[in-house]
Amino acid sequence: QVELVESGGGSVQPGGSLRLSCATSGFTFSRSGMGWFRQAPGKEREGVAAIFIGGESTFYADSVKGRFTISQDNAKNMVYLQMNSLKPEDTGMYYCAAGWYGGSYENRAHYVYWGQGTQVTVSS
Repeated sequence: QVELVESGGGSVQPGGSLRLSCATSGFTFSRSGMGWFRQAPGKEREGVAAIFIGGESTFYADSVKGRFTISQDNAKNMVYLQMNSLKPEDTGMYYCAAGWYGGSYENRAHYVYWGQGTQVTVSS
């Protein structure tokens, strides 16, 4: 049974930082691309960052480039999203996704597995 469990969300002030974690099990982690998506109220779920198989390539939405960093730990089957210089527009539910083997990282249909999400709120 595949499981993705996100953690690390919370409330921070603009300019603050958070580190999201995604614990995974039930699939071959080292052979799967991983992604982070977010969804703000009333908006479509959007791709934020992705890391391709083995961590050889990373991808970022323009809105988070230079502020967010995606990484993975193959030994622990974990994927992380370090978020710095947070802005109010970064607010939303953040989802971990797995099972990406090709195609645009921003396309939700390219991922097989999803977590339940962790809430990030950036507000003064």
